[in-house]
Amino acid sequence: METEAAYNQALDYLYSFVDYSLKKSSELAKADFNLDRMRALMAALGDPQAAYPILHVAGTKGKGSTAALAAAALRAAGFRTGLYTSPHLQDYVERIQVDGVPVSHAGLTALVEELKPAVARVPKLTTFEITTALGLLYFARQKVGAAVVEVGLGGRLDATNVVRPRVAVITSLSYDHMAVLGNTLTLIAGEKAGIIKEGVPVVSSPQKDEALAVLERVAAERSAPLTLVGRDITYQAGPHSLDGQQLTVAGAALTIPLLGSHQVVNAATAYAALQVSGLAVSRQAIVDGFASVSWPCRFEVVRREPPLVLDSAHNVDSAEHLCRTLQEYFPGRKAILIFGSSEDKDIPGMLGALRPCLERVIVTQAVHPRAMRPEQLVETATRLGVAAEAVVPVEAALARALDLSRAGGQTVVSAGSMFVTAEVRTAWQNMERA
Repeated sequence: METEAAYNQALDYLYSFVDYSLKKSSELAKADFNLDRMRALMAALGDPQAAYPILHVAGTKGKGSTAALAAAALRAAGFRTGLYTSPHLQDYVERIQVDGVPVSHAGLTALVEELKPAVARVPKLTTFEITTALGLLYFARQKVGAAVVEVGLGGRLDATNVVRPRVAVITSLSYDHMAVLGNTLTLIAGEKAGIIKEGVPVVSSPQKDEALAVLERVAAERSAPLTLVGRDITYQAGPHSLDGQQLTVAGAALTIPLLGSHQVVNAATAYAALQVSGLAVSRQAIVDGFASVSWPCRFEVVRREPPLVLDSAHNVDSAEHLCRTLQEYFPGRKAILIFGSSEDKDIPGMLGALRPCLERVIVTQAVHPRAMRPEQLVETATRLGVAAEAVVPVEAALARALDLSRAGGQTVVSAGSMFVTAEVRTAWQNMERA
């Protein structure tokens, strides 16, 4: 209990700083994002991020899956591998992992204590900046042979952009966080392209023309060789089932447990990133690593009959992918959607994209300050012609959806907010243990 009490105090300390992930979009738009604070903090720590090679991953969708795939292949190749991602699902330490194992509660607590003097010397640091420093320092302490670092928000001014990577990776770009990144793909791509460094190779997933034009321009300006998946490196989807899917990338036959056609693109992007990184990762290591990857709440089927699917779709583009994947894996079967969302999302767009798959929406609310009131979400769903009801808290929403599916055999799927889906996952695990 002493360890847990100290861990909770460490989390209280981290959350005592400005945490933009908890801010409304109006506040985010006024945020003071710059890299000066982060550079000062890392310098005070001896710039630990320079001690190991890094793959730096930005993008609107798919960056977490791509990062997880790359990290799994690096592990299979024999590298002691760091993985830094955000947000966490169920425990803060998930953000900082070495060889797939999160830093311990005691380990994070000790790192926080060590960082406090340096943090005190740099005014106006944020929760994410300090957490990023914790992760980069932990990887150096653990003597990782390589690390995969996922961007938090945007790219150009993100706290992770203090790294000089072996390769900059940009996954699928679409509309999200427009209050901060801009309301056109050109502006959003400009922010994401901010991770491109002079002379450092870039790998991009297939992009819409508007976004690709920006990436090509910035890469050329910075003499950064660009590899575009689908053009410079070919891929093809193969057979798939609930057990996983097969694909070929540049002639390599691969199997991944992650489901959905978008994950084929993510796997091809991770493959390309590893190939151009200059790190000693064989084709066999990629085969073995990709086959073993774990990345929860991305079309994660935790029960097959009636199906229960946990997903992290939280913009229009990912909602469209989710609906297609539901139709692909559970054809002819309607879904009951457990749905919550932050107030800054395109909720009519998301629900509109999912509507062809839905029979009913169970609207709920995560324990999060940006969560939209269920009543508003019910109104939006009803206006779109989708039957909806509000059930709070999340555990009760899951119980209601499961009751309905037992009677009618529908698929139950959670989406709209990573925070809601994380709470659904916890609630399901508690039910399984009961």
